[in-house]
Amino acid sequence: MKLKFKLLNKKIINCTSCKRLVIFRQKISLEKTKKYKDQIYWGKPTVGFGDLKAKILIVGLAPAAHGGNRTGRAFTGDKSGDFLFKCLNSIKISNKPNSLHANDGLKLKKTYITNILKCVPPGDKPLNEELKNCSNYFDHEISNLKNLRVIVALGKVAFDNCIKFYKKKYSIHKKLIFKHGRKYRLPDDKILIPCYHPSPRNVNTGIINLKMLKKIFVKAKQVT
Repeated sequence: MKLKFKLLNKKIINCTSCKRLVIFRQKISLEKTKKYKDQIYWGKPTVGFGDLKAKILIVGLAPAAHGGNRTGRAFTGDKSGDFLFKCLNSIKISNKPNSLHANDGLKLKKTYITNILKCVPPGDKPLNEELKNCSNYFDHEISNLKNLRVIVALGKVAFDNCIKFYKKKYSIHKKLIFKHGRKYRLPDDKILIPCYHPSPRNVNTGIINLKMLKKIFVKAKQVT
């Protein structure tokens, strides 16, 4: 399984299928923010990471411009990741309360984290064609996680694209609506749990807080 992921991630990193995303991710790498002006940006597709025997898969939409696109790892180096890992550490899913860079020693227990889209899109708004191109990688990630039981989708767009991905493979007749904390059983018997995204905007406006996020992952652990 480790070799499968190594080959898959190599393929992801070398992907240039979406010209718009290639141009944008490289542009950000050159036009750095003042805070990170002395750092070398990753500027390539951002791979997932975690326990390859994961029972829980955490899925976001895309890497942050100055987070994953800078560090080369999903939910690493940005405020959304800081909030997420503070939660995961508090319930013993991660060994550290933050995710700073790709070689920071962070480890996840029975959990894997990735994004639907592997490159940062302009305005955080990917095109359908870009999502379609990336769906093949998401398919392989799910297929390689043999022990997977639960998918936690962070944000409505990630949730909707999980549903779209499953509809390509299975007949889903029931309408699945994004509702924070609800559990949906998917056709392959996995459980999908929608969750508000831990973005600074959602945290600052009180749409989500640490207690709410912890409750989601406690629920995910109970399912497994």
